[in-house]
Amino acid sequence: MKAWQQRALQLLQWLSRIRYFKFGVVGASGTVVNMLVLYLCHNYLFDALEADLGKPYLSLVVAIAVATLNNFSWNRLWTWADRQADASEQAAPGFSQQLLKYALASWFGIGLQYVLTLWWSHFMHYMLANVLAIVVASVSNFLANDRWTFKKPRP
Repeated sequence: MKAWQQRALQLLQWLSRIRYFKFGVVGASGTVVNMLVLYLCHNYLFDALEADLGKPYLSLVVAIAVATLNNFSWNRLWTWADRQADASEQAAPGFSQQLLKYALASWFGIGLQYVLTLWWSHFMHYMLANVLAIVVASVSNFLANDRWTFKKPRP
């Protein structure tokens, strides 16, 4: 392995230990999921609806819901895996309670993304507006989930 490849691998290993980096990688995957679902809903699933009658609204709701479930799953399995207290929390009640907390903690960011996307789409393409809104909402989502949903268990 060449020296630059070795250094790049070391950098990636170091970054993978940083929680916000992991959150960002999960968020990037959620952005891809969000954009794909938004596109498919807007151009195929709800294509028969007129734009003024709900097409962008319904498409965005479905895209956000699917991306939120994707992000919760990966954040739980990877970003905050070290904060899963014990095996009992892996059971269905612990999972569903944590999913509810995640959804509530992320609700402000979801609402912020929704409002900003719809507002900015009056001035730019709806896909670009959505990406920009996702970036703005990601900071509030990280802080809320780090401090509440996946908070450190007490010793």
